[in-house]
Amino acid sequence: MPQESIVLETPTGSKNVLLHSCCAPCSGDVMERMADAGIKFTIYFYNPNIHPQKEYMIRKEENVRFAEKLGIPFVDADYDVMNWFERVKGLEWEPERGERCRVCFDMRFERTALYAHEHGFDTFTSCLGISRWKNMEQINDCGLRAAARYPDLHYWTFNWRKGGGSSRMIEIAKRERFYQQEYCGCAYSFRDSNKWREQNGRDRIKIGVQYYGDD
Repeated sequence: MPQESIVLETPTGSKNVLLHSCCAPCSGDVMERMADAGIKFTIYFYNPNIHPQKEYMIRKEENVRFAEKLGIPFVDADYDVMNWFERVKGLEWEPERGERCRVCFDMRFERTALYAHEHGFDTFTSCLGISRWKNMEQINDCGLRAAARYPDLHYWTFNWRKGGGSSRMIEIAKRERFYQQEYCGCAYSFRDSNKWREQNGRDRIKIGVQYYGDD
């Protein structure tokens, strides 16, 4: 699908951006568009919510593979999963897009904002909002709140779904044969996705099996 012509402009006019990435499929179109626009950016991979660790490693390695292909710097942050479980304690039965997701985004963006502040980035953004399964307003609120901790840091609220972004992310995922994720990422989305599958006569999720482009 042809990409609509949209000029990418950061809030500060900066050409040096820290991009929080959750996975290769969600970040593929964002990475290509930023590179095409001449924006110098670095990938920051901080996603302690992803469960189990096997799934985390596959998603990270796919993201590393694409970053290396484009020549983009990649920062591999800690997998402090126990801190994540502590952070969302009491929210185990919250629905998708609910309070647990807000707390999860806050945790990931707070660490991203800290890294940006400490390493000379004045702008950061995330590819999370490109997915139709996410609440973009919720994500942007978390990003803006994290950036507000530092006087010279800005969160870029650009709608990555614009310009055919949602369609392009699938096209790129198929072209690159990215690993096809079958749930959001956390232990509770894994639980709820499998419950829905069982109720609808579908097999449980098989980690590390499905790739975009497979028949």
